[in-house]
Amino acid sequence: MIDPVLRQVRRWLAARGPGLTVIGVAGAQGSGKSTLVRDLAARLVADGLRVAVLSLDDLYLTRAGRQHLAARVHPLLATRGVPGTHDVALGLATIAALARGEAAPLPRFDKGRDDRAPESDWPRAPAGTQVLLLDGWCLGAAPQPEDALAVPVNDLEAREDPDGTWRRHANAALAGKYRQLWARIDRLVFLAAPDWAVVADWREQQEGELRQTAPGAMTPDEVARFIQHYERLTRWMLAELPGRADLILRLDRQRRVI
Repeated sequence: MIDPVLRQVRRWLAARGPGLTVIGVAGAQGSGKSTLVRDLAARLVADGLRVAVLSLDDLYLTRAGRQHLAARVHPLLATRGVPGTHDVALGLATIAALARGEAAPLPRFDKGRDDRAPESDWPRAPAGTQVLLLDGWCLGAAPQPEDALAVPVNDLEAREDPDGTWRRHANAALAGKYRQLWARIDRLVFLAAPDWAVVADWREQQEGELRQTAPGAMTPDEVARFIQHYERLTRWMLAELPGRADLILRLDRQRRVI
């Protein structure tokens, strides 16, 4: 997967010249974003570039912040993941600091604690960073049309969000402050899964591997419920984002680029 992306990124960087370039990598859970970003960062550093890596997952609101949202707006917002559960202002401030050439701290989120890691544990980007690799499952997502929100897409929405408050809150976030963050992305790479069913299988595969070593890993039933938080927007992105992304890698069930 790395070679076609690396060739294209090198062309983009050559065309842009000096200053910070933000390369976004979007794709559903389990599609290989983290592996691609890690390999891409290593190759760009070998090219002599100053590179920083940031995940949208590292911009989640603190647990207290999400609990506040859950009490004020909807209980499902206690679960990190959908738009509306990220600290967009923190992401914008981080990118702005990198654009100024600062050796800026890069936020990190501790999923084991379900809370933001202490700032003292955050790594720092190199001064004069030239490339920021930003990845996220919903990176670049556009809001859905209002009429698309009326009908639940799964049991989670039907049972726990029957009036659509949760999904409309996420959609409004995409239409609002998330647009400012997406606007800072210079080029967007999209790892396009074959369909939603494959994404669900990939997520269960990931958790199944964790069960071998992590006693707190989710059961198959818990995974089935958890991924329903992501289903609506993942389906929408698979249909809509290929029309806007700068580079699309269509994957098969084994995550091979086809």
